[in-house]
Amino acid sequence: MLRHIGVNVRDLVRAKSYYDEFMPFLGYELHISAADQFAYRPISDEHGSSFFFYPSLEEATYSRHQPGLQHLAFMVDSRYEVHKIHAKAEALGSEIIHPPRLFPEYRPYYYATFWLDPEGFMLEVLCLREETNG
Repeated sequence: MLRHIGVNVRDLVRAKSYYDEFMPFLGYELHISAADQFAYRPISDEHGSSFFFYPSLEEATYSRHQPGLQHLAFMVDSRYEVHKIHAKAEALGSEIIHPPRLFPEYRPYYYATFWLDPEGFMLEVLCLREETNG
């Protein structure tokens, strides 16, 4: 099981402000908030992955097409939650890659939305439950 992942960002303050809006919707709470890092952990479960954010030492622009992190995907319990997160991403001015829809090419009932955070990291929220309403 993956315990935690660390992500370098160009603007730590901007990234924290952005992720503070999303992580509670995804079942995470702020765990560390310091001048040189911040982190979120699962709210109700000792098991699960934590996310740490650090300031990058270089000003290079991130690209998901270069070696390294391609995207982060979060699982939610309903398509309603997928839509709720999508609406939050839109409200924050995020670039939407795919609005909420089925992706049957991945697996049956794979319902997801994809967007870019301020650093250009692609984020995904998905639900794998069979539901008739989108």
